[in-house]
Amino acid sequence: MEFSPRQREEFLRTLKKRFEKNMHRHKGMEWPVVQSRLEASPGKLWSLNEMERTGGEPDVTGYDKKSGEYIFFDCSAESPEGRRNVCYDPEALEARKTFKPPDSATGMASAIGIELLTEDQYRELQELGNFDTKTSNWIRTPSDIRKLGGALFADRRYNKVFVYHNGASSYYGARGFRGSLRV
Repeated sequence: MEFSPRQREEFLRTLKKRFEKNMHRHKGMEWPVVQSRLEASPGKLWSLNEMERTGGEPDVTGYDKKSGEYIFFDCSAESPEGRRNVCYDPEALEARKTFKPPDSATGMASAIGIELLTEDQYRELQELGNFDTKTSNWIRTPSDIRKLGGALFADRRYNKVFVYHNGASSYYGARGFRGSLRV
């Protein structure tokens, strides 16, 4: 959870470069303000680095005026590679008797300090570009669906965003999860 000063600076340069390259995702926002928030929150910076390390390519996608927080989403073109092939949550993982995946989406998200995107957040992300045209992602599932053994996932096909259901214990090589983090 610790960065060397060199690693920290290198990662901040990566985030700045992505921020400047994708200004359409955060119109009217300025990098120096975002960077000062990140520097004041080393735990959040570590979480963003974990998003990056697992292939998420995090970027600023919004600003909450009430809380003053910047909102980061995974912005990789497809589902983050280091977070695929997982079932929905630890309960689903535990319920599998054979062929268990290595982890669960909500378990991994919790471990790195992020949250799965909600359906609304997933749709917001899709307004910023064409994401997940070949992969899919678990999204935060309402408790009434989860209690019945299901979970939701989403993707983009035919220029439309689709939300589907599956058994929470299922997993596929092309399904992972995207996360959000507020800083």
